[in-house]
Amino acid sequence: MTTTLDLERTTEAAQDPTLDPKRFRALAVIAVAQLMVVLDAAVVIIALPSAQRSLHISTANRQWMLTAYTLAFAGLLLLGGRIADYMGRKRMFIISLIGFAAASALGGLAQDSAMLFGARALQGAFAAVMAPAALSLLTVAFTEPKERARAFGVYGAISGGGAAIGLILGGALTQYASWRWTLLINVPIAIVAAIAAFRFVTESRNPTRHGYDIPGAVTVTGGLLALVYAFTEAGVDGWSSTPTLSLFAAAAVLLTAFILVEQRVAHPLLPLRIILERNRGGSFLASLLVGTAMLGTFLSLTYYFQGTLHYSAMKSGLAFVPFSLGVICGATVASQLLPRFGPRFVILLGLVLGAIGLAWFTFLGVHTSYASLVLPAEVIVSAGMGLSFVALSSTSLIGVTPADAGVASALVNTTQQAGSTMGAALINTIAVGATASYLAVHGHSATAQVAGSIHGYTTAFLFSAIVLAVAAVSAFALIRAPKVAVDEEAELLAVPVI
Repeated sequence: MTTTLDLERTTEAAQDPTLDPKRFRALAVIAVAQLMVVLDAAVVIIALPSAQRSLHISTANRQWMLTAYTLAFAGLLLLGGRIADYMGRKRMFIISLIGFAAASALGGLAQDSAMLFGARALQGAFAAVMAPAALSLLTVAFTEPKERARAFGVYGAISGGGAAIGLILGGALTQYASWRWTLLINVPIAIVAAIAAFRFVTESRNPTRHGYDIPGAVTVTGGLLALVYAFTEAGVDGWSSTPTLSLFAAAAVLLTAFILVEQRVAHPLLPLRIILERNRGGSFLASLLVGTAMLGTFLSLTYYFQGTLHYSAMKSGLAFVPFSLGVICGATVASQLLPRFGPRFVILLGLVLGAIGLAWFTFLGVHTSYASLVLPAEVIVSAGMGLSFVALSSTSLIGVTPADAGVASALVNTTQQAGSTMGAALINTIAVGATASYLAVHGHSATAQVAGSIHGYTTAFLFSAIVLAVAAVSAFALIRAPKVAVDEEAELLAVPVI
């Protein structure tokens, strides 16, 4: 209930001359931009089968429509935040919106897979600048605690609810227009948001310039690219082939070089002290494994819905909606459990529930009922993910210094996206390999091909369940944080991987 004291404080805040008078209009602009990014992540999942058929993308390479985006986003997110801080958050926010619109247009007009994957990588690169710039602009614009909590509440609601909207919108656009419109729809939204940002967002920047750590950004992005490409190549040439092993070796060299660079550079992209603290390191490792398990799960479910159950694109989008709602419900419950039981219990509960739900998916069949098997499994997994997202983001900021708070917050998203990048490629390769092995034994009749596809999906779900189980074990072993109140901003910075 709103009290007189609350109203007085709100009035005082509104009259405070130090507050940005355009802050609520800026909030609307930033919310629209965040909605666009969340929608883009969701709509392409539903559009993927149609895009694959249209551009004749191979089964081994189809995951690049997802991983090209997440690879660029994960590899450049920390650098993007640094660029926005130093060059001006408003300026980079507007530039990234325009760039995102151009990349979306390029993807929507793609004539082959290379053009599409390149456009998705450009989207990820611009999003890596846009996301930290938007959060920084909110933090600077809303300095009064109650207003800031409400502003981040709007941002968090957009992040969670936007995924559900995106799944429905992606299905509708793919079914009634074309898969191309799942990308082209970003163009007018981004342009309008850029114009509004020019008028209503106030510029801010970090006056202290420490450099950009380009070597760190190049080595970590190159290492992730080599690793993802190695997983993809393994599905084509085998795990022991020379190209696959060469790519794994290149990934190991580049990622080792990244660690060495971060130890020696004056102003590192990722200060190693942040991840070497036991609780934070445990939360980042678990977050990486959660990302590894989840995006590949959506990839498998999408093809199961449309390829095996013959759902339309629209029906497939609606079939995913309970997952988004479950994440929101799980996150709400987590904020109540954290102060009472501490992050370790909540993280374990969420990861165990997620592993159980993914294991449940291994019972899928040709004539599986959505209501009796798919829906309850979705609810269990999504509730577990909602619990773990909030607890992991809260743990990532325990004991962090103010100078490292921004990097620590961004790392939750970075590790999820990096895990998603690797997981989508690896799980797609596992599914394709399991299907090929099944067909080699049972022949290539129509019945065997359907059964082989399902065998591939269920093998992928089993692998994902094992990954979440490993995440639970690692969290149990590493996280020892005491009961703490949920940091509201940390809770809202963890955007679900959809």
